[in-house]
Amino acid sequence: MSSSPQEEKKEEKKKEENSSSWKDFIYNPRTGEFMGRTAVSWALIFLFYLFFYGFLAGMFSLTMWVMLQTLDENVPRHRDRVASPGLVIRPHSMDISFNRSEPARFSQYVRHLESFLQQYNDSIQERNDLCLVGEYTEQDREQEKKVCQFKRSLLRQCSGLSDTAFGYAEGKPCILVKMNRVIGLKPRGDPYINCTAKRDSPLLMQYFPSEGRLDKMYFPYYGKKAHPDYVQPLVAVKLLLTKDDYNVEQTVECKVEGSDLRNNDDRDKFLGRVTFRVKVSE
Repeated sequence: MSSSPQEEKKEEKKKEENSSSWKDFIYNPRTGEFMGRTAVSWALIFLFYLFFYGFLAGMFSLTMWVMLQTLDENVPRHRDRVASPGLVIRPHSMDISFNRSEPARFSQYVRHLESFLQQYNDSIQERNDLCLVGEYTEQDREQEKKVCQFKRSLLRQCSGLSDTAFGYAEGKPCILVKMNRVIGLKPRGDPYINCTAKRDSPLLMQYFPSEGRLDKMYFPYYGKKAHPDYVQPLVAVKLLLTKDDYNVEQTVECKVEGSDLRNNDDRDKFLGRVTFRVKVSE
């Protein structure tokens, strides 16, 4: 059935009223309201939230300022989770693989070692202090912390000075081992780096400095800001591979021994130790 003319007029009137009500909600020219509020009402709401969020921002800033006053810019407040340092190696790779007859295959490792050792150049380290061997270099009261010399030449055959290829061209690569920095660390005993190959027969290695010692004079470290020129001691390990060792992946684990530093935590395989793989071909 078709609707009557009266019903059609009623429907059109409803549509016009609905349309008019939406337009009046957005802006009502009779009352001057926008979105149901006058300009004064909107201004009061804006001022309320401006003061409210300004107050919150001020409280947050004050809280942060008070907290920062309790912090030492040189020493972290909580250091219980890093009581022992991790070990890392250079070149920065856990899988070192190359052909000793092709310099292009090991040039990346050589460049990495050469770049890393620039800060250990003798000309730079001679500006630093000669410290007492076997004694901690404690400087708690000194404003300007001195840095103990660690000359690149101490690494001898792995210094890159006499052999610019760091042993890679002869198939006897050098690996640099260092401990991560931990502020205030003073390892007890006589720490040294010891590396072993995970295989049936032992793998011959040479250590530089002698016996892989990490002398106490390089400890403690006072932080990046208080100790900006500090360089940690290194131990170079030269793997004396033979032709029988070529084309075979050698897994080597290095640990810090002779001290109270942890090196056997199963939850952290880099705490006091590091494992890497070397494969040389010709």
